Amino acid sequence: MKLYGATAIALVTAMIGGTVYMAFFNSPDDPLAQCRGGVVATGSASIGGPFELVSETGETVTEAEVLTRPSLVYFGYTFCPDVCPMDVARNAEAVDLLQERGYDVQPVFISVDPDRDTPEVVEWFTDAMHPDMLGLTGSPEQVAAASRAYKTYYRKQEGDEEYYLVDHSTFTYLMLPGSGFADFFRREDSPTQIAERVACFLEHST
Repeated sequence: MKLYGATAIALVTAMIGGTVYMAFFNSPDDPLAQCRGGVVATGSASIGGPFELVSETGETVTEAEVLTRPSLVYFGYTFCPDVCPMDVARNAEAVDLLQERGYDVQPVFISVDPDRDTPEVVEWFTDAMHPDMLGLTGSPEQVAAASRAYKTYYRKQEGDEEYYLVDHSTFTYLMLPGSGFADFFRREDSPTQIAERVACFLEHST
């Protein structure tokens, strides 16, 4: 794990409890089946889509302005004790492995905690994780719309108004410019596994 990922894990504090259910099927007609993790998401064409969020520099941006190159997109929150920083650090390491192979892939972090994750907080988090990571947040309405577009789940837990936790899904999505959603990665996928599959997509996509 890179130093910036390990450092960020030590700095961030909170927890995750939620997961999201997705159904899958094998497709013999899928030209990129060799690149996928054995399955293709049912209704994958509906994953992703238009969104309007606020970047870590405070600018309102759309998906057309953000996803201009292959991207690994993850929904989480900065006040997370272990799952989010570990997943995001893993994605950052996968991006570095891809860079070593000559592939330019962008790690993207979208907050599901708009009340606490201001652009400044998100910028601190992403800078600690990877120098090329883009952080996005927004109003509760903007975040909810982006989450719906990507079929993700999140829910603020009841309790402390300052130190609350957020349950959420933990998939990472590979988005390709022009074609959109390509594949997803689970928590158990390693940086090397992610890099290998992403490289396969980039080598065989037209």
